[in-house]
Formats: sequence, C-alpha cells, structure tokens
Amino acid sequence: MQTRPLGHRTVTAISLGCMNLSHAYDVAPPEAEASALLNRALDLGVTMLDTAALYGGGENEKLLSRTVMHRRGEFTLASKCVLDMPGGKRVLDGSPAAITASIDRSLARLGTDHIDLMYLHRLDPNVGVEDSVGALARAIEAGKIGMVGLSEMSAATIRRAHAVHPVAAVQSEYSPMVRNPEVAVLETCRELNVAFVAFSPVARGMLAGAIRTDTYKPGDIRATMPRFIGADLRTNLDLVARFDAVAANAGLTPAQLALGWVLSRGDHVIALPGTRSIAHIEEDVATLDTPVPAAALAAVDAMFPIHAIAGPRYTAAMQAMIDTELLPGEVLA
Repeated sequence: MQTRPLGHRTVTAISLGCMNLSHAYDVAPPEAEASALLNRALDLGVTMLDTAALYGGGENEKLLSRTVMHRRGEFTLASKCVLDMPGGKRVLDGSPAAITASIDRSLARLGTDHIDLMYLHRLDPNVGVEDSVGALARAIEAGKIGMVGLSEMSAATIRRAHAVHPVAAVQSEYSPMVRNPEVAVLETCRELNVAFVAFSPVARGMLAGAIRTDTYKPGDIRATMPRFIGADLRTNLDLVARFDAVAANAGLTPAQLALGWVLSRGDHVIALPGTRSIAHIEEDVATLDTPVPAAALAAVDAMFPIHAIAGPRYTAAMQAMIDTELLPGEVLA
C-alpha cells in the first residue's frame, strides 16, 4: 500500500485510529468485534494503530494488548499522554513527572516495553511545552518510546517543541469540513519535515453517510458539538448532499472522496480514520487504489471555503483545551 514517512519510519498513508472502539461514540462494541476489526486492518496492510491513555480510561490500550500485540512487528504503535485518567478521573497534566508515570502505565496496559510514537495529547497551559517534550526526550533515551508527537497544537508551539527535540508527527483534526490546519500548521509541518496526521478525516462520519439526524445514542460526543446538532446540522446536511453527489459522479463513496482529498493536501499528510466496521476499513483502504479525479478535488475545494460549515467545531469550553489556530473570523459557541 501507499506509504508516507513518519520520523524514522514509514506508515501506510491511511492508518487506523482506535478511539471509537472504547471511547466517545456510545457503548463500546463487543471485544470479539473490535478484535476482528483490528486484525482485518492489519491483514489489509495498515501499518499504524493509534490509541491513547485517555481512551476508555486505558481500556483501549488494554484492548490492543489482548487482540493485536501478538502481531507487534506488523505495525507502528502510537499512543498519547498528558490527557489521562489515573484513578478514573480525567486530568490534563503535562508535567514531566506526570508524563513519565503515564508512559509507564501505558506500557503496562499495552504489555510492551516500547511505544513507537508518543504524543502530547494536548498542551498543558500550566507547563512549558519545552518541559513536556523534555520528558518525552528522556523516555526516548530510556528506550520506552521511539518518537515525539504533538496533538492539536499551534504552529508556534510546534516550533518551540521541535527546538527541544525533533517532532516526528503532529496530529490534528482535518477534513474538507475542518480546515484549521491550513492556517499555519500544515505548512509548518511541511517546512520542518514533520508528518501531519489527520484525525477525523471523514468529519466524524458526516462525510461518510453516517449522520442524517442528531438523534445520537447516549455518550456520543457529537451530541455536544454545535455543527452536529440542531439547525446547524440541518444546514450542513444540505452541503453534505452536494458532496455526496460529487463522490457519486466520480465513482467514489463519500468516505473515499474525503480521504482522497485529505491525502491530496501534501505528501507529508497521513489520514487516520476510525471505524467499528470491517466493511468501512476495507472501503477506506481501497481509497489508496482508487484515483480521485482532479475535477472532484477541485469541486470539494470550491464547496468548502472558510466558514462554509454552520456552527463551530467545539464549544468555547472545549476549545479552551485546544492550542490549534482558529480560522480567521471563527466564532465560538
């Protein structure tokens, strides 16, 4: 499959985010189904699996330990610290001591002595990013992790972090509906030779035919996001219908058009969809063998200018935990 560089490794241009197998999208699926999905992804050739200490309060890492770590040599393992749930309570702590303890807990849950890529899940405003990255650098020296990553951080923060230790990857939400990385982060990553990992590349299911109403199940994070509910959602679904028509005219599924668009934004971009469906991961991976017509990419660009989407990405309270730049004139709920 098509691969792209990530630090001293290469990974498949479409890799797999594991969050929704344990976290944020209502009740987790049965372990047998999650195992089948993860192993099918590896069978298809996917070579990076992305988890985090936060997901399910560590349960997502335990899931990977039980289901795919016997295939450890087949994939790059990525996890995240700073956002964690020690003792069952969510905390944001980027202090070196907390990072070291979080890494040790992740290693124990995963049943391994080495994590290939460790992200700072969020910027702790009370701790200099230099101190947080320094803790990751010492974990590399100790052989516990292999590379430094950052998640949802601004171009200025990326540069500060990169000055302490080379950053291998920056992860942020990016799709035709979420263009914030284009303010500065996408180009900063290109300049610094940092991989850009786009999570939610199908807009949390909006660009994959998964959302038609806001009747979400209890625990679904989208019920708290302004653009996925109420009048904003109804407005956005009109735009989604036009997007779906472009995909159909190009002989693609909507998800394939969204993934193809994300990958077209640069050779340093890696798409990180998440799914609970074997059919969906097969569809996603097939994107790499399905050329997206230039006319379709241009149509998507024209369809989603800045502020085309009704409603902000996050509420103001949620945005307060995000370091990524706002779009010019972006208004929070």
